[in-house]
Amino acid sequence: MEDREERSAPSKMNRPALEEVFFPPFEGFPEEGLSFLRRLKRNNNRPWFQLHKSEYEETVKFPMQCLIAGLAARMSGEAPEFVFDPKRSLFRIYRDVRFSRNKAPYKTNVAAAFGARGKQAGKEDSPGFYLGIEPGEVFIGGGIYMPWGEQLKRIRHSIADRPSEFLDVVRAPRFRKIFGEIIGDKLTKAPLGFPKEHPMIGYLRYKQFFVGIDVDEKKCHSPRFQETVAGVFADALPFLRWLVGSLR
Repeated sequence: MEDREERSAPSKMNRPALEEVFFPPFEGFPEEGLSFLRRLKRNNNRPWFQLHKSEYEETVKFPMQCLIAGLAARMSGEAPEFVFDPKRSLFRIYRDVRFSRNKAPYKTNVAAAFGARGKQAGKEDSPGFYLGIEPGEVFIGGGIYMPWGEQLKRIRHSIADRPSEFLDVVRAPRFRKIFGEIIGDKLTKAPLGFPKEHPMIGYLRYKQFFVGIDVDEKKCHSPRFQETVAGVFADALPFLRWLVGSLR
């Protein structure tokens, strides 16, 4: 009897890793999830969140993980060099308040970033796709949001040294139709080492390099939203690949 009880007792070694957990097909981001984020914005404190954490897990985190799992299957053939992981791709809800005047402990959106395989940099300083959902704003895109100094130098020199390769990407008809132009803050003057008369100066002054579109919040509630996201990612892929190549 004792032996049978020992054999049947649960063991950590027998529990599936998170990566092995089955995520059901994405059925749309629930309206309850956006409702939770609205209430979190009004009650951004630890006691309230701890009381409602299970609601966050069920209506915000888990649906987003289902979406990511679906994107992993959808994008595996089209963009195999980028990682779509329901655990690692998702941004934590906890804010880093150490150097911020805003001491609210929680983010009031849910977001994920999908970087290139083998890259050890953080999500905001390496090229990748991005998806963010919050009440009143759904953004789909990609690029590099907070490049550090050496990265900016490499990107700018890639633009200056091989302008035709860069322009083939950002002036492609599909790119212009979907995204228009690159989004990001710019220097007011020419960057150090480049003359203000440089033919590519308009692009060289960028401090951030990303593209994307805003989507009506209602669309994220549909199962078809997964295909919408995958389509935008596919349109951004040439730009992402150019960025990755510029940093090698």
